[in-house]
Amino acid sequence: MELSNIIFLVLFLFSISIFIINLNRIIANIRLGREIDRSDRSIDRWKNMIRVALGQSKMIRRPVAGILHIIIYLGFVIINIEMVEIIIDGIFGSHRFLSSILPIIVYNFLIASFEVLALLVLLACIIFLVRRNIIRLKRFWSKEMTLWPRTDANLILIFEILLMLAFLFMDAADMMIQTSENNIRAGSFPVSQFLIPLISHLGIEQLHFLERFCWWFHIIGVLAFMNYVLISKHLHIFFAFPSTYFANLNALGKFSNLDSVTKEVKLMMDPNADPYASPAADAAVPQSFGAKDADQLNWVQLLNSYSCTECGRCTSNCPANQTGKLLSPRKILMDTRKRITEIGNNKRKGIDDKKSLLGDYITNEEIWACTSCNACTDSCPIELDPLSIILDLRRYLVMEQSSAPTELNMMFTNIENNGAPWQFPAADRLNWKNE
Repeated sequence: MELSNIIFLVLFLFSISIFIINLNRIIANIRLGREIDRSDRSIDRWKNMIRVALGQSKMIRRPVAGILHIIIYLGFVIINIEMVEIIIDGIFGSHRFLSSILPIIVYNFLIASFEVLALLVLLACIIFLVRRNIIRLKRFWSKEMTLWPRTDANLILIFEILLMLAFLFMDAADMMIQTSENNIRAGSFPVSQFLIPLISHLGIEQLHFLERFCWWFHIIGVLAFMNYVLISKHLHIFFAFPSTYFANLNALGKFSNLDSVTKEVKLMMDPNADPYASPAADAAVPQSFGAKDADQLNWVQLLNSYSCTECGRCTSNCPANQTGKLLSPRKILMDTRKRITEIGNNKRKGIDDKKSLLGDYITNEEIWACTSCNACTDSCPIELDPLSIILDLRRYLVMEQSSAPTELNMMFTNIENNGAPWQFPAADRLNWKNE
């Protein structure tokens, strides 16, 4: 094993180790959430994951962005097959290993398809950069899209452009080397052959250097990209699949009820119930109603926050946001992710920062602006549910703090006194018939 192979193996193992450590920290943060059972309807869940995450079915609701994203998605999945060969070559010092075990016609087809996809990915990334920075689509320039989220999106696109260029120039240099040295052609190069005029003046040693430089640039770039994703909005590359599997499969208009409250209501409505009876042994009393901080949300909501792509479809479809109100469903998810990451770091350091999601990150004005219409959940391309977070924050304010807008407090009082939201007693409800 040569020195370059040892360097590659050390770099590869180091990158994988850092990736696993940081991924486990994120998973530990998600596990800080409350338990929720999403183990039901497993067949429907698999279908939903295949349809939405793998099939990208909700992306094409906006055709331009949807088609471009599918191109990048396919490129990411298919071109990374080449990574198998690069890793084997890097460890054992071989060159185009797969060409020695696959029929040459199959290998040539694979390389050709990689190149075509690389070109399409490169063009898609350029278009996305133009949409974000020149056309400046409104949903990419909202208040919550501060310097870092905008920079993050641009860095990923530039990253991908550079990786595709390195891949194509590597193939172009290799094609020239094969032709000049022994005329043995391993691979088909329908795209990179057009780059040859740019490097045709190089000598054989310079071509070897260019090919190796692009090879190292590509593999180091992929390993760096893999670790960068964990601090980026592009974590959805990994988390979109579990998020769609554990998504809420009920009709969007069906809200969840707290079991403890439901039991109390049923007890009040049962004329045969004994109000003085001891509660059942398994009737657990919740520590609190709703959620004030991120670790009081359930783990699926925290998984959603890490899966958010920050695409802004939820916010652009939110009627409250469209009418100028403070609410942005995307910000709800971004703030939740930021806060649960902070909580996880604090726990590892053994400190308490005395902050909370509600108040320090998300204001009362934001959550009461929500109309509960579910437009955000319906429009999300990976079926994240910011509304469920809003409802849990509301529950905390109402049931723990007795803090709600005046209109709701009036309705609560009427229900308590009159059994209905109206300001007159039950005996007067039919008076309208006599008018």
